[in-house]
Amino acid sequence: MLRRIACLFGALLLGAACSAPQKPLPAAAEPTLPVYLVGHGWHAGIAVPRTDLLPEAADFPGADYLEFGWGDREYYQAGDPGVGLLLQAACCSAGGVLHVAGVQGDIGRRFAGLETVRLEIPRSGFVALVAFIRASFQRDAGAAKALPLRRGSTAASWFYPAAGGFHLFNNCNTWVARGLEAAGYSLGWPLPFTTGQLLARARRLEAAAPP
Repeated sequence: MLRRIACLFGALLLGAACSAPQKPLPAAAEPTLPVYLVGHGWHAGIAVPRTDLLPEAADFPGADYLEFGWGDREYYQAGDPGVGLLLQAACCSAGGVLHVAGVQGDIGRRFAGLETVRLEIPRSGFVALVAFIRASFQRDAGAAKALPLRRGSTAASWFYPAAGGFHLFNNCNTWVARGLEAAGYSLGWPLPFTTGQLLARARRLEAAAPP
């Protein structure tokens, strides 16, 4: 069984290098908005301009951008998760969680020292990306917005309950990739599994001319 898992893991890592990402063809004169991918080691986040299309944006009134990260509810919120929570997240996750951080001013300054990729996303794609993020929150029936679970890793951040089940092959990086695909980008198959794969493909999208 372990050998099968290792083979599948290796196939995903090798296969992810074979797919060619493609960016959407924007409509003529369609405005674009900047979206940033941020590498946090094993984890990737996505930062978008603050928008009232997201009800939870009301919790960050002074922010220029909101950075989103999705992950396992217990592992992501733990200060020092350890191997036990890592294994639990990989195969027996209790559910998902979203970490949302408000960012004021320049993204590059806020995430200095981290690898970031900037994509100029057409307005229609940005609306679709925000709709994907909005659907990732878990809200009580009839509630206008999700209620925070607890403070996040910084003073200007919160953890929120999230929809979807986390596991080894449905992780923070594949979540960001699905968000970009919702915006009209093609990340190829299989979706990038690691942060390095995700950022490498995003850089190719950043440099590529429209197809």
